[in-house]
Amino acid sequence: MKKLKIFFAIVFIALTNVSTAQTLIELPEPDKAGGMPLMQAINERHSSRNFVDKALTKQQLSELLWVAYGINRPASEKHTIPTSRNRQDIEVYLTTKDGVFKYLPEEHALSQISNEDKRKLAGMQDFVKNASVNLIYVSDFDKLGDSSDDIKTMTAATHCGFIGQNVYLYCASEGLISVFRAMIDKEKAAELLQLKGNKHVIYSQSVGYAK
Repeated sequence: MKKLKIFFAIVFIALTNVSTAQTLIELPEPDKAGGMPLMQAINERHSSRNFVDKALTKQQLSELLWVAYGINRPASEKHTIPTSRNRQDIEVYLTTKDGVFKYLPEEHALSQISNEDKRKLAGMQDFVKNASVNLIYVSDFDKLGDSSDDIKTMTAATHCGFIGQNVYLYCASEGLISVFRAMIDKEKAAELLQLKGNKHVIYSQSVGYAK
């Protein structure tokens, strides 16, 4: 009987590991040499909320996430944005028609949280349900030292601002539209993303195609 229990325990662990592995979605390598000239992208950067419900290609999603918070210096594991004292407190989550995901910069991959379309929970405005992608920016306050929560929030918001501008410039270059948003029910979003510990939703940003 004891051997039988051990056998079933091993099978359960193996199946759990298989299930976990299946949720990891690899992204294609981003094209780091493409796009329009920087000055042109800055000139064409703007906010827009008039989305059509159309999915990004996997290549576009790969480049969008790498631009947002990917690793651009693998030797030092540093990101495409600066962070105060290199705290690297930000986590990027996203909702699409295919589900809810967490971006894993080190692997340049997605970890799936849900396979349901939860885009409407990524904001408090009607247009978010039509955006191709809603990015949700989360800060792990435990990585920001012993400062007050007010200072941590300000620091995290600054980091999100860097991400937001990178995303805006990519969208301008790629012919997509975007809008950076504070209007998000943070409690509902935290529940949706299954956040634990001292992690806080800071901002969100919608990306997609214009009508």
